[in-house]
Amino acid sequence: MPDNSIRVRFAPSPTGHVHLGSARTALYDYLFAKQKNGKFILRIEDTDQNRYVEGAEQELIDGLHWLGIDWDEGPFKGGPYGPYRQSEKKDTYLKYAEELIEKGHAYYCFCSSQRIKSLREAMREQKKSSLYDGLCRRIPLEEAKNRVANGEQHVIRFKTKKDGETVVHDLLRGEIRFPNNTLDDYIIVKSDGWALYHLAATVDDHLMRISHVIRGSEWLPTSPLHHQIWKAFGWEEPKWVHLSVFLKPSGKGKMSKREAAELSGDGYSIFLKDLESLGYLPEAVINWIALMGWSYDDKTEFFLMGDLIDKFSLEKLNPSPAAINFSKLDHFNKLHIKHLSDDELAHRIQPFFIKEGIDAPFDKLRQIVPVIKERLITLDDSINWCKFLFVDEISTEPESLVLHEMSKADSFEIAEKLLLVLTQIEEWNIEIIENSVKKLMADASLTPKQLFSFLRNAISGQSVTPPLFECMLVMGKEKVVERMEKATNLLASL
Repeated sequence: MPDNSIRVRFAPSPTGHVHLGSARTALYDYLFAKQKNGKFILRIEDTDQNRYVEGAEQELIDGLHWLGIDWDEGPFKGGPYGPYRQSEKKDTYLKYAEELIEKGHAYYCFCSSQRIKSLREAMREQKKSSLYDGLCRRIPLEEAKNRVANGEQHVIRFKTKKDGETVVHDLLRGEIRFPNNTLDDYIIVKSDGWALYHLAATVDDHLMRISHVIRGSEWLPTSPLHHQIWKAFGWEEPKWVHLSVFLKPSGKGKMSKREAAELSGDGYSIFLKDLESLGYLPEAVINWIALMGWSYDDKTEFFLMGDLIDKFSLEKLNPSPAAINFSKLDHFNKLHIKHLSDDELAHRIQPFFIKEGIDAPFDKLRQIVPVIKERLITLDDSINWCKFLFVDEISTEPESLVLHEMSKADSFEIAEKLLLVLTQIEEWNIEIIENSVKKLMADASLTPKQLFSFLRNAISGQSVTPPLFECMLVMGKEKVVERMEKATNLLASL
């Protein structure tokens, strides 16, 4: 049943390009909220000023809008639990960090970075986990406060439990147990006063009344820390859902930046902004990533956003790693292109012609769309298929105009006859064009391979095009005749 107490958040950091993992997390949050009549909150986690990338937040906003994902509360919209950028709440996090210190769940740490580095190196030499040794954990609180008051540089660490185990309940994975002696006293506030994710996210999730936290499995190792922070405050935890990890296309290992860079050479990318420019439909990307970690049944694969909202459920998420399969993306893109109306497809491909500096009027694109729709995998494929229809000049190899199994002189003779036939057509429509060309073919005892190949190369400069007569109709008589004249002259020059 719909439940307006359902509140989920997508909380990215503006530290780089928006990738498929983030897009899937946002999608699952959005679908769950919409299905349950709940709220989908966008929160910008920008406390790490050193990793902040200029323009990354706007790219994030643009990417969500491109996918068709909108938020109920967040930047540019506001809401009852703002602000929705963590950089605007530094003092709030410090207040809660000090509350943890007063309750005995956190402490000031004065260890220098050099000491921490030396400690880690020593632990590695001993083949031990590089956990903080708890030196400052033993400093009496009043002494620590005096040192802080005197301006001594410090961080704030959470005092994790060292005995027993922490049990985190995950809706997808069940109970996950962590021995407490493997947990570090993680820093929750840095020396510059900025809270780290562990504290800031917990405080925000509490203040924003988040009911479910759906996030990547990379947060599993620190989930016991987050559980302990919630318990230390005495707050009721949200329900946890840690999603499956994305594997590189080979299925061997997680996708890395190096593999992501290599993909670009094959015309693929894991970044939303690239997928848009490569000609993928947002509907197809949504369909694709929805099925990388979730399925409705073993046979349904085509989903629009409305279908996903109706059918999505947390219960059918799969924790198993999911390999990124770009062949499936191509498959879904082809399906969604075919699903578009001809008018809509013409609107979608027009920007790709504009980007190439090609003047492709909508009415002419609309004419050619029905015959290229079945051939398109990506929107920018339309350039290769029918660029010749709209440009002023084409490049044609003279040798390509010689008819199959015919001499150059005989080919020139056929070209002259065809030019005359096309010039004499008064009503330029497909039926008359086709009948006129086929009559010449019969009179000259030519095969379709001979005449159609010549005509295609003559008017397009390509050996493969959409259906020939439909292309000639869109081009118009004047341009077809002009190109036939040039082709005839090329043959004459051989």
